[in-house]
Amino acid sequence: MGMQTGGKGGYLADVNVTPFVDVMLVLLIIFMVTAPMMTQGLEVDLPQTRAVSVLPKENESLVLTIKADSSIFLDKYQVELGDLEGQVKRLVTDQKKQLFLRADQAVSYGVVVRVMGIIKAAGVDKLGVVAEDEKTAKNAAAAAAAAAKKK
Repeated sequence: MGMQTGGKGGYLADVNVTPFVDVMLVLLIIFMVTAPMMTQGLEVDLPQTRAVSVLPKENESLVLTIKADSSIFLDKYQVELGDLEGQVKRLVTDQKKQLFLRADQAVSYGVVVRVMGIIKAAGVDKLGVVAEDEKTAKNAAAAAAAAAKKK
């Protein structure tokens, strides 16, 4: 009668947290696996490299995107080149956020350097550059070719 306490005949009421911990660990694994698949945003054909780290998903960063037609977007909002410095100062420098640069591989080097100069003039000291993992790009290209073949 290990459940009885002393001589009073009452029962010890403890909460068993083991099933709760098991469920939480399973949910954590599910979110870790599905989170990278929920990327959304502008369609850009990124350059490929071997070593790629994951972008932070928190509100502490913004992504500046240069599309193939040289149009510039700060997160999802289009920005003109002349307004870029003021927007970067207001949204990145003043709010102390990180800035990441995504540029389509078809964009000329001169446009990217010009944008980087404007970013530097706006007071951004650290700029992350986004690229796509070579293995992921090959898998995506193979999947797209298979989908096009079925049509």
